[in-house]
Amino acid sequence: MPPANFWGDTPEEEYYTSEGVRNTKSYFTTPHGNLFTQSFIPLDQPVKATVYMSHGYGSDTGWLFQKICIGYARWGYAVFAADLLGHGRSDGIRCYLGDMAKVAAASLSFFVSVRRSEEYKGLPAFLFGESMGGLATMLMYFQSEPDTWTGLIFSAPLFVIPENMKPSKIHLFMYGLLFGLADTWATMPDNKMVGKAIKDPEKLKIIAGNPRRYTGPPRVGTMREIARMCEYVQNNFHKVTAPFLTVHGTADGVTCPTSSKLLYEKASSEDKTLKIYEGMYHSLIQGEPDENADIVLGDMRTWIDERVERYGPKCNSGESKGD
Repeated sequence: MPPANFWGDTPEEEYYTSEGVRNTKSYFTTPHGNLFTQSFIPLDQPVKATVYMSHGYGSDTGWLFQKICIGYARWGYAVFAADLLGHGRSDGIRCYLGDMAKVAAASLSFFVSVRRSEEYKGLPAFLFGESMGGLATMLMYFQSEPDTWTGLIFSAPLFVIPENMKPSKIHLFMYGLLFGLADTWATMPDNKMVGKAIKDPEKLKIIAGNPRRYTGPPRVGTMREIARMCEYVQNNFHKVTAPFLTVHGTADGVTCPTSSKLLYEKASSEDKTLKIYEGMYHSLIQGEPDENADIVLGDMRTWIDERVERYGPKCNSGESKGD
């Protein structure tokens, strides 16, 4: 029987303690379904700010994604993450994203409940999204009250679909003639995304071992909705006013580096940062060799530490400045 966790058979609490974090798991009820949620809290240091993380397509907040959560927690951040609807241990048809506004709204309702809580409301708060989770994160930002988020962090976000990954308009049209009956069908061409995302062969084996990873073909409604929402976000980049960092690899075969470049060019934010990494693949933290992942994490740490210093509470007023 395969191990329950990517690190092997060490008991969870023991593993997390060795990483310097306290992990909790729970379910959160939203109007759109129940979400599986996790928190990663620094063990022996004060919390500087909160970070709210969303994973990519077919993934979940467990397995290797939580290494990102643990990394931020070790820097002094309280991290909260939710399996997107249709993913991991949350409600919904596996990897069906027929209404991404609802998918975003579900995660946002959990994140805002924590962000507004007595314990954390006075601290800076950041949204983090990886890949398709970056698209969901941008939708959450657009759905939020203006004062909610101090900043945004994107890792290889999906805002522009590469030509070879785009769903066929003919396929979508033909399925559309079935008046929604085909929306959940897992019949769209699969372009073997995982191999284009992960550079390190050992990490590819670990990621492939995730028992909750979705491995079926993309669903009709998912591809239709991702294409629609990418267009929507591209048309609304100018509405982004929060400070943000977006990072991308030049050899990303899953989401275009153009995604990050267009956001950087068109966003209205006065404080915006773009980092492009030569030769790196899609999965910058989970899938690159350690020395590359450490470069990306180092840049993220520098950026978020500086923003906490710049926009954090002044004179104990408890107010977050940002957008």
